[in-house]
Amino acid sequence: MKTSVSARELLFRDGVLTPSSRAVPEETPIAFSYGGSTHAVMMATPADLEDFAFGFSLAEGIITSPDEILAVEPLEAGAGLDVQVTLRDATADALTVRRRRMAGPVGCGLCGIESIEQASRPVPRVAAAGLRLAPEDIEEAMTALGRAQVLNRETHAVHGAGFFVPGEGLLAIREDVGRHNALDKLVGAVLRAGRRGEEGVVVVTSRLSVEMVQKAAILGASVLVAISAPTALAIRTAEEAGMTLIGIARGHDFEIFTGSERIVTGVAANVA
Repeated sequence: MKTSVSARELLFRDGVLTPSSRAVPEETPIAFSYGGSTHAVMMATPADLEDFAFGFSLAEGIITSPDEILAVEPLEAGAGLDVQVTLRDATADALTVRRRRMAGPVGCGLCGIESIEQASRPVPRVAAAGLRLAPEDIEEAMTALGRAQVLNRETHAVHGAGFFVPGEGLLAIREDVGRHNALDKLVGAVLRAGRRGEEGVVVVTSRLSVEMVQKAAILGASVLVAISAPTALAIRTAEEAGMTLIGIARGHDFEIFTGSERIVTGVAANVA
């Protein structure tokens, strides 16, 4: 399916209306099905669906490693796509048990008490040692992310998520109308490439909500950088995970909210 289409519009410029057109991103219902049963449906950009399946499955706790997925097959399903994911037997059996447990006490399946517990679930601790960054690394990562956003340059309407490794550059970028979807796709791309989250930095073009921190921590990334600001819960969750959280990363400047020890500036903090 196409990721963008041309939409007719009326431009209002200097008090005058002029017929025109612009590229806009597609937004499509994407279903994830395991063992023939639909697990979730979301609105997303219809691209990089195999990466999406791997990243979503990891974030949802359906898998713990990429080798638990045997096959991914996107199928047309009316107005959307049904991504059929085939799991190893043991993983599929565990998902079946989970579904039965959730269906009993909760009338609407994925909502209610189970969803509240899932939203506030503990995050894994990221590696404490290893990655250290200079301010120039952060600027380079965000600049590279912006340059690599082909769909956003065309439409000005999608989020981007990238994986940057100092000395190697931006190894992967994924775009989507949803910021969570873009990050899930990136996580899947990193997993499928055989890279480890602790090797690099996750950079995103969105605000830093708690879900973004959770997904980056599940990948194992110790540094998460965004163009916008974090929420209070995102900051608390990053502290719990031992993650470096950086927001308002624009040009040479940025703001460190947690984990400042990973950023080597060569200057002392002015706390007067």
